[in-house]
Amino acid sequence: MRKILLLTLLASVSLFAKVNVVTTYAYLGEIVKEVGGENVKVDVLADPTFDPHFVVPKPSLITKLRKADLLVVNGGQLEIGWLPPLLRGAQNRELNVGAKGFLDVSGVITMLNKPAVVSRALGDVHPDGNPHFALDPHNVGIIAKLISRKLALLDSSNSVVYEQNLAAFLADWNQYLKEYDAKMAKCEGTKVVQYHDLFTYFLKRYKFDLYGNIEPLPGITPSSKNTLKTINLVKEKEVKTILQDVYHEKKTAKFIAEKTGAEVVIIPHDVGSVEGTDTLKSFYNTIEMRLCR
Repeated sequence: MRKILLLTLLASVSLFAKVNVVTTYAYLGEIVKEVGGENVKVDVLADPTFDPHFVVPKPSLITKLRKADLLVVNGGQLEIGWLPPLLRGAQNRELNVGAKGFLDVSGVITMLNKPAVVSRALGDVHPDGNPHFALDPHNVGIIAKLISRKLALLDSSNSVVYEQNLAAFLADWNQYLKEYDAKMAKCEGTKVVQYHDLFTYFLKRYKFDLYGNIEPLPGITPSSKNTLKTINLVKEKEVKTILQDVYHEKKTAKFIAEKTGAEVVIIPHDVGSVEGTDTLKSFYNTIEMRLCR
C-alpha cells in the first residue's frame, strides 16, 4: 500500500513539475513566460540596467545554471565575455553548446553588420554580426516560435499547451505590431546619431537616417578628436536627436548636444533597463514614445 502511495505521489510531482529555464537577458525571459505559461519557471542572469556585454560571475548565477533544464541565450557572441565561466562553474552538461538544454536564438535571425574581416584594430566587433537584434520588435515572434519548439521537445507531455500558448501570443503580438508600425511610420526619415552600435536594427526597421556612432569603433571611448568630428557631422547633417543607452558614459553625448542644439534621448536596450519597461510591450512602447514625439 505504501509503495502504491509513493508511486502515486511521484507521478503527481512529475505531472506538475515545471521546466526550469534560465535566460541570459530579460527580454528572453519575457518571451519564455509567454510561450511557457504555467509550465515554466524562469530566471534571468543579466541585470538589464548594466552593459549586456559584461556580467559579474556571481555564485548565485552559477546556482541557477546548475539547476536549469534549459538555457536560452541571445547568441551572436554577445555573452562570450561572461557566460563561459559561469557554465564551467555550474558543471551542467545539459546546457553545453549543442546539448538538448541549450538554445541560441540568434540562429533564426538575419544578422546585420557582419564584418568581412575580424581584427582588434576594428574595435570590439562581433564576428557573427550585430547581436542587438532584440531592438526590432518583429524579431520577437521569430524567437517565440523557436523557444516554443524547444520547450515542446524538452517537455513533450505539454507540447500541445506550448503550441496553444504560442498561437495566442502571436495573434496578440501581430496585432500589436500593426498598431506599433503605424505609430512609428510618422518618424520615418528622422536623423539620428547613437552612442554605440546598439539600436541599428530598430532604426533600419523604421527607416531612420542614422549618421553614425559617437564611439569611433565598437567598445572604444571617443577621444576629443572623435567628439569634434561628431559635432561637425551633427551640425552639417542637421541631426536633432542623439540616442544614448543607459550603461555607457553620458558626458560625451551631453557635450555634443550642448555644442549643436541636438537633444539626448535615453533609449532602453532591454526589458527593465529603464523605469516602466517591465514587459515586452512597455519596453517597445517606451522606445516609440521617446523617439516619436
